[in-house]
Amino acid sequence: MPVKKPSPGELEPIELASRDEITALQIKRLKGTLKHAYENVPHYKKAFDKKGVHPDDLKTMDDIVKFPFTTKSDLRDNYPFGMLAVPQSKVARVHATSGTTGKPIVVGYTLHDIDVWSDLAARSIRAAGGRPGDICHVAYGYGLFTGGLGAHYGAERAGCMVIPMSGGQTEKQIQMIRDLRPDIIMVTPSYSLVIAEGFEDLGIAPEDISLKVGIFGAEPWGEGMRSEIERKLGLDALDIYGLSEVIGPGVASECIESKDGPVVWEDHFYPEIIDPETGESLPDGEQGELVFTSLTKEAQPVIRYRTRDLARLLPPTARSFRRMSRITGRSDDMLIVRGVNVFPTQIEEQILRDAQLGSNYQILLSREGHLDSVEIKCELQHEFSDTLSADKVSEVAATLQRRVKNNVGISTHVTVLKYGTLPRIQTGKARRVFDERPKQS
Repeated sequence: MPVKKPSPGELEPIELASRDEITALQIKRLKGTLKHAYENVPHYKKAFDKKGVHPDDLKTMDDIVKFPFTTKSDLRDNYPFGMLAVPQSKVARVHATSGTTGKPIVVGYTLHDIDVWSDLAARSIRAAGGRPGDICHVAYGYGLFTGGLGAHYGAERAGCMVIPMSGGQTEKQIQMIRDLRPDIIMVTPSYSLVIAEGFEDLGIAPEDISLKVGIFGAEPWGEGMRSEIERKLGLDALDIYGLSEVIGPGVASECIESKDGPVVWEDHFYPEIIDPETGESLPDGEQGELVFTSLTKEAQPVIRYRTRDLARLLPPTARSFRRMSRITGRSDDMLIVRGVNVFPTQIEEQILRDAQLGSNYQILLSREGHLDSVEIKCELQHEFSDTLSADKVSEVAATLQRRVKNNVGISTHVTVLKYGTLPRIQTGKARRVFDERPKQS
């Protein structure tokens, strides 16, 4: 569908600023952040002193490489409130990561932090095409997870009517969308397709669904998934990026007029790309690990936080800020299969190249003797589930197996199942990988 570009009056002045203006603002804010962290967070004072740097050593943005990284382990080691830079009495709210691999990471917010976050989430919604008066259906989970409340406050700040649906209750999600006719949905990409399947089961065509824009995040997804979502829900699918440790959804977001990767809101977050193995800085355009430094957070600033997300930094297009590529995966989610580095999204892209296959899939890893074995389980699209012959299904499986071998570089066994066979998520993020290989001692 044709998209009208926003007029300058619909953008904040900083979104149209020159690179020199952006850099000047970043230096000013970064100096304040380094001083704030050094003087108020014992971890940062110790880390800076150990590396022999002081906040006053920052003269240009290039000097940021002198300062130490912050890791997930640093945040866990200071659980729950050791990373606060303000008295606990100034903290208005906390959020936390899931903590599935250990202690959760607790993040504090002052009222100012919540205000800034709401502004950035609203900016992200406007970038995606949302405008005052739109109705926004929020199907991210509410609670300690930042998705629900982050989207909610941002949509209200953007002037939207909010439907605070949260995750799960798929039938009720569909009822609310049918009855209240929202313009925007904010949800994980995997769960959006569960909702889409619900509409499909009811015989409701994409053009009869009210949604015009979907703002999707919280898990990696590729262009194949974008096409699938847009086809099934009849909307424009935009990517939003964020993480609890940095602030939540609204660190970066795609613009509807370009749809070419999330724009990093560089007036509040300074991005870097590093080699995940050596920690060395990489130039824009090269793939590596994303690192973020907050520039305006009060309660819990982060200095050079290693996200483990793999992406590239790209030049500006729709806004004056740099963009980031889609997340291809996480360095700690990378699978090593018979010596080949594999990300689940690479396999997903090959599945979604076939219009006969749906987006629900599982990757099962096991070990037979000394060799890794990989099985891909995927499903037929609803319209093909009862019409393809067994021979044709075998052909679909063989084609996918060949594509994965040629494009990803690993041999697999592919099982193509009928529509609806694999479990559907009801809330949160989809689990795609089941690694049953023995752990190395």
